[in-house]
Amino acid sequence: MQTTDRQRDPSLTALGITAAAPDSDPVDPIADLIADPPLVIAGRTFRSRLMTGTGKYRSMAEMQACIAASGCEIVTVAVRRVQTQAPGHEGLAEAIDWSKIWMLPNTAGCQTADEAIRVARLGREMAKLLGQEDNNFVKLEVIPDLKYLLPDPIETLRAAEQLVKEGFAVLPYVNADPLLAKHLEEAGCATVMPLGSPIGSGQGIKNAANIQIIVENAKIPVVVDAGIGTPSEATQAMELGASALLINTAIAQAENPAAMARAMALGTAAGRLGYLAGRIPVKGLASASSPLTGLVTSS
Repeated sequence: MQTTDRQRDPSLTALGITAAAPDSDPVDPIADLIADPPLVIAGRTFRSRLMTGTGKYRSMAEMQACIAASGCEIVTVAVRRVQTQAPGHEGLAEAIDWSKIWMLPNTAGCQTADEAIRVARLGREMAKLLGQEDNNFVKLEVIPDLKYLLPDPIETLRAAEQLVKEGFAVLPYVNADPLLAKHLEEAGCATVMPLGSPIGSGQGIKNAANIQIIVENAKIPVVVDAGIGTPSEATQAMELGASALLINTAIAQAENPAAMARAMALGTAAGRLGYLAGRIPVKGLASASSPLTGLVTSS
């Protein structure tokens, strides 16, 4: 399908939507309806529950528009790609106002625990150079599988244990394995980040039952990462009780990325509100919504 200017307009004006300015507060449609404590990761407080990425955008301008439209406060950055000035990452570090956006360096491209540990250390130094002196966050990815891009659970846990010892706030990307999630929490990780489905696949939430078990047993935030393709899937993940979402490909590769970023923000907020509101129980039979007393009957 041919991409039109209307679909690609990063300002959203072609759709009659005004994106939030980069320096404005994230939109919080929940606050006026129900008490919802903020998201807290490693002692740091965030109002937005949507995190975004910096990869796969068609241009730097689209990425900037999407960050603004999403209202996100955390953006993940591939340390290796920034360091090597990989295509699409030239000037990335300077394109974002890091006084307003919290950097989440990630270890993308690492296939072993040792590689990930080295890259995490580089990411911490990169954050310091960009003005975030106290940033010890790292999104831990250890992915030797180049076909399905599934994380290695053993190497991930090994890297997490070492990085926690070194004072990192570790946000590990893992399969939706409740036992692994518990081991990572016990190792001192700041969050667990189970995948909804394979990275960039847009398959949606294929592990709902396991994610729900992780949520029910976790005492740290659960961030669903990877596989979400639509705002309704973002809502579904939040309805399961996830604390936050990380969405990149579904935004960056949409026909109108900034419009999708805004839609994902609204889907995330809707799912969170639905979870807090409490859904009705599922029943096997119908239940009339109108009372059966006082009916008009024929004489």
